Amino acid sequence: MGGGTEQDRHAEQVEQADRKGGPGHTVLVALALAVPVTKVAYTVGGGDAVRDVLVGMEPGNWPDVLLGMVITDPLLGSVLAVVVSRVVFALFAARGAVPPGGGIAGTARRAALTVVNPLAVAIIDACFFGPWWGLATGLAAYALRQGVVVEYRTGRRRPHRHGTAHQDTGYRPPSWLRRAAGVEQWVALSLTVAVLPCLAFVSALDGQAWTSIVECRVTDGTETRTDRLIELGREGDGVVGWSLDSEQISNGLGCTSEESRYVREPWWRT
Repeated sequence: MGGGTEQDRHAEQVEQADRKGGPGHTVLVALALAVPVTKVAYTVGGGDAVRDVLVGMEPGNWPDVLLGMVITDPLLGSVLAVVVSRVVFALFAARGAVPPGGGIAGTARRAALTVVNPLAVAIIDACFFGPWWGLATGLAAYALRQGVVVEYRTGRRRPHRHGTAHQDTGYRPPSWLRRAAGVEQWVALSLTVAVLPCLAFVSALDGQAWTSIVECRVTDGTETRTDRLIELGREGDGVVGWSLDSEQISNGLGCTSEESRYVREPWWRT
């Protein structure tokens, strides 16, 4: 009886963590707040420049920093897609989205729940980075969902449903599948709390702008010169950006994009 009580306690703790999104939810929120500010600070030099850039972008455009990092870094974008896919699946599984029973209907529903989202992230990843990145991302997202399915089908994790008792589902997967599910838990945890944060901060400190760098005509009083700007927004037929030459917010006209987005040396080379 004691073993059963301990198992119930463990299942309850896991259930509560899953309902809150698990460690992945906490990590994703922390990265969404810290990484964009770190990117801006290192790219433009910190201090007053960071405040000027964020004011120039306006609050509604602040997510553009994170979005720009994700869609220009294949490894970061792919790992983030895999982690988000699993966090969302675990969150819905904790609310009873994974059918515990067998039969054709239960199998079909589990297959749909497990495949649709990885397929979606694979297509998005392929559009940005190419078919091989898309294929790898989709397969990784699918594999990490299988461990969650096995855990809930065996009863090791239990969906939160008011008014229903926890019970053994009777499902007994082969030993190799149980071991694979255990490995999946460690892989998911490593990707979430170690690999993703490392990749995010490496991208934040790589010395590249999060958006396009354009060369524009900038008028300062009676003087007109050509400056390189980090584009922060469009205004009429010109660009509002951070001038890399005068280190201030400037309005540019007649802008042309540069191929390179490098502003400074990566942090690890300084």
